[in-house]
Amino acid sequence: MSALKSLFEHRLPSDPAKARMEWLDIIETRHLLWGFISSPKRELIRSILNTLNLEIVKRARPNSGFDFSRASIGNMFLTGARIFSGSLESAIYLLSVLCSIPTTVSVLPAINSNFTHHISAGLADGTSITGQVNISHPSAPTALPDDTLVAPALTAADHDRIEDANLPGSLPVLRRQHIAFSKAQEEDLPSRIQRVWYINPYGHEIWPNVNDKVLTALQSSTTVIYSIGSLFTSIIPSLILRGVGTAIDSPSVRHKILILNAKLDRETGPRRDPMTAIDFVVAIAAACTQTEAPGSESVGEGGRQLGLRRHISHLLYLEGKGAPEVDVEGLEGLGIKCVRVAGRLVEEGKGVSLRYEEAALGEALEGIIGS
Repeated sequence: MSALKSLFEHRLPSDPAKARMEWLDIIETRHLLWGFISSPKRELIRSILNTLNLEIVKRARPNSGFDFSRASIGNMFLTGARIFSGSLESAIYLLSVLCSIPTTVSVLPAINSNFTHHISAGLADGTSITGQVNISHPSAPTALPDDTLVAPALTAADHDRIEDANLPGSLPVLRRQHIAFSKAQEEDLPSRIQRVWYINPYGHEIWPNVNDKVLTALQSSTTVIYSIGSLFTSIIPSLILRGVGTAIDSPSVRHKILILNAKLDRETGPRRDPMTAIDFVVAIAAACTQTEAPGSESVGEGGRQLGLRRHISHLLYLEGKGAPEVDVEGLEGLGIKCVRVAGRLVEEGKGVSLRYEEAALGEALEGIIGS
């Protein structure tokens, strides 16, 4: 199992030429990563990766090619399996079987589609940002100092002359490859994010349908956990789909637990005005009502009038440097029970970061769910 984990977690080099050569080594089974993977699994995985490689070769044009740099083998496998089966759910199932994930565990895509879906974010100052990567961690060149020389950007007409899988006239920002990004030099957003919405390739707001199986799973659950992750590019895009907020608001869901992030990031800034735990709660509650109650999606002061406990009943949090500020008295005054969890410091790059102690987090969750 550790061999499969190493394979699917592996990322190709950042240099495009080296990445392409390593990719060829992988699909031709010359790579050391195959060393401890059984022959049946190896050939099954390789056939899926070759399905993706064939699609890449078919789409290659003199002025448009695939950039393998920093590509995740696990993501490449899921894409290849989706192309092979025509279903994202089937691709997830195949990966689950290969990795011996227990049958009691279900991984359900919020949107079950073969098409790419994009998001935009509206900021408090009235500006908007298009694309998930531009919201959370822009490509490295955008984080460089102002005096750094950057190659001229392509115009919209230049993009339309590139023969690829993108629709003519679609937003150029959605056509860029964003595999190389920088989290070490994150630029602050000019102001807080107020709202997130889905867009089509031309930038118009759309309302995708949620996967019916997700609604069924929510309706049959007694506990919903908002896990650690990017607030506006991971958690909230799943909540603004129609029906999700209503399902979470159901009386049958007794526990609605938010595990607060251990640190703030670009999305939950800017650093001069960082989000607090109450702001996280308000943002999630607003997202849950965004498609059910038009006009209630604001994350500003008006959002505080929402029945926050309808969507969050408990908050787990850490105390330490870099963690969001938690006003326990204020939250419990809103009907949200706060539980402090033990943490630990781990090395990350050139510094240390605060993390939840796994055993303590598990105990806290079990205590709430069992109550």
